Amino acid sequence: MVKIREYPEKDEYAICTVKAVKNYGAFASLDEYGEKTGYIALPEIATGWIKYVRDHIREGQKIVCKVLRVDQKREHIDLSLKQVSTHHRAATIREWKNEKRAEKLLELMAKRLGKSVQECYEEFGYRLIETYDSLYRAMEEYLVDEEDFQDNGFTGDWVKVFGEIASENIQPPYVKITGFVELACPGMDGLDVIKEALMKAEKGREMVEIQYKGAPVYRIKVKALEYKEAEAILREVADSAIGHVLDNGGTGKFKRTE
Repeated sequence: MVKIREYPEKDEYAICTVKAVKNYGAFASLDEYGEKTGYIALPEIATGWIKYVRDHIREGQKIVCKVLRVDQKREHIDLSLKQVSTHHRAATIREWKNEKRAEKLLELMAKRLGKSVQECYEEFGYRLIETYDSLYRAMEEYLVDEEDFQDNGFTGDWVKVFGEIASENIQPPYVKITGFVELACPGMDGLDVIKEALMKAEKGREMVEIQYKGAPVYRIKVKALEYKEAEAILREVADSAIGHVLDNGGTGKFKRTE
């Protein structure tokens, strides 16, 4: 993988290859950073007492580590294996595989453009990585918002080929979450108030769908690029619907699960 930065950042999760295992810890190369060597102290290998180090880590193993400290002057990097959750491990490996795939797609782009891979990196590849942190994310962003991609200064004949290859090989990334609102409003026009509240909350949001679950519960389904963004949209939609009902003398409550 091509990285613009020479060293990883603190709290970053990195793909590593275990090079040596000692009684006091282990040494691993950071695959994405020119195979710079990092050190995993014994307490950072696993939780609890470690009787045999190689029961937890072994030479040649591919692992995901969290970067604890980076001292560029001493060229020293401290890593942790035990502080990597299952979620972070899976996400890091997925991103690594995606970027490997994107690099192969860049090779395909180079052939279509009649240029070398290095020429493509120098013309736009390095700039894409600097802007979006990876080639794969750059392709995702193009698919999601082509205008924003161009607003970031990416123009030229290569953009059309870039878009074609991204469209042929990558699906836009989305996360989907669900929440629920309980809405009630007394009076003859109570149901109309609730319908108006839901329509107002959903209006202009293509990634939001509100469904009737069964009085007085309504399901809100949100699709977004990132989990945090989806959560923010979910709360905003719920608050909008509840606020409208409250303003008209009704009651409302948001629940993350049914």
